[in-house]
Amino acid sequence: MEKLTIQEEEAMLSIWQLNGGFIREILENMKGSEMPYTTLASTIRNLERKGYVKPVKYANAKRYEPLISSEEYKGKFMNSFVGDYFKNSYKEMVSFFVKEEKLSPNELKEIMDMIQNNKSK
Repeated sequence: MEKLTIQEEEAMLSIWQLNGGFIREILENMKGSEMPYTTLASTIRNLERKGYVKPVKYANAKRYEPLISSEEYKGKFMNSFVGDYFKNSYKEMVSFFVKEEKLSPNELKEIMDMIQNNKSK
């Protein structure tokens, strides 16, 4: 599956939040975005080409529905991210965030509890 650009990710976030929508709805849902309608329409066509959304025709308009869930995308993205930047080591990634002081001792303890209890939050 092709990686998404920042614009495509923004559009997909809106599509996931709405569980699909018409371009105007997707645009209105993109809080703080100054993206023109035509740019979003082009971005959504790219998402369709990449296999992330499918158009469903309603009269003269198309409603775009996600073909991949946000959870599936996060999983693929994180695997790629960890592979590219941390040599496929989640331990390396966590240790990076600890060194950068992005993870507190309490958060690290919560992660350890999740691992020990084999569940996620």
